[in-house]
Amino acid sequence: MNRRDCLHHLNVLGILSAGNNWMNTKESISKRPIHSTGEKIPVVGLGTWQTFDVSDSASETEPLKEVLKTLLSKGGSVVDSSPMYGRSEGVVGDLSTELKVNDKLFIATKVWTNGRDNGIRQMNESFRLMKRDKIELMQIHNLADWQTHIKTLRSWKEEGKIKYLGLTHYTDSAHDRLASIMETEKVDFIQINFNMLERNAEKELLPLALEKNVSVLINQPFQSGSLFQRVRGKQIPAWAKEFDCNSWGQFFLKYILSNPAVTCVIPGTSKPHHMLDNLGAGIGRLPTEKQRQEMVRQFLSGF
Repeated sequence: MNRRDCLHHLNVLGILSAGNNWMNTKESISKRPIHSTGEKIPVVGLGTWQTFDVSDSASETEPLKEVLKTLLSKGGSVVDSSPMYGRSEGVVGDLSTELKVNDKLFIATKVWTNGRDNGIRQMNESFRLMKRDKIELMQIHNLADWQTHIKTLRSWKEEGKIKYLGLTHYTDSAHDRLASIMETEKVDFIQINFNMLERNAEKELLPLALEKNVSVLINQPFQSGSLFQRVRGKQIPAWAKEFDCNSWGQFFLKYILSNPAVTCVIPGTSKPHHMLDNLGAGIGRLPTEKQRQEMVRQFLSGF
């Protein structure tokens, strides 16, 4: 049973349709402030790794248009990409421009190369592909040559070419290095892996982000789908209703969002119904600390 089957099963039981009445309303997902400015962004966004690396064929792009429209329809705006993600930057730029919503997106992308001049060329190409004169967040992907690129990003921020700068990684093994950089360098964002199976970030990195007033984007929230595999054939526990949870996807995302250091989670998808379900995690109550501990305990024990 994959995620699609999980959602179908919940619909058959009447669980998802009954609990997600907000989907038929104008209610928007909640927002959290970016620490360096106070600007608020929606707590659920969209990642584009693999999912937006598609051809120009209508069969591949039409669902992605619906994903973007769904994101915006419930108050979402954050879209994260990278030159590493194949055609994703260009697809985001083309489709959002075609839909006339490009200026409504909070665009986050990355620099992923070595050397100052190579970095500048690559980032300028990202501006071209994403149809932008200004990008909200430029991040140094997986800390590649970060000492070089951070100087360019600071200059571009002063010039107004980017609004925020950040650092990213996707493995636990990089957390100590990220923490060390945050101790000495001022950045607006970090983007890191964090989910119910990979909770290393909760030990030191997320508390440090709070202390240093660094906002946090979360990648790999479903650990490439493996979290759904662990709960296949199982129903969400009845007590999840206490924090307005109506699907396994929302269960996993609400766990992440209930950490106060997290600013926004960016699950990737190419399916509009998954986008809608993900956005539901930004609606209503979040688990308490006691509930979070029980979520992990039962998840690891197999419910």
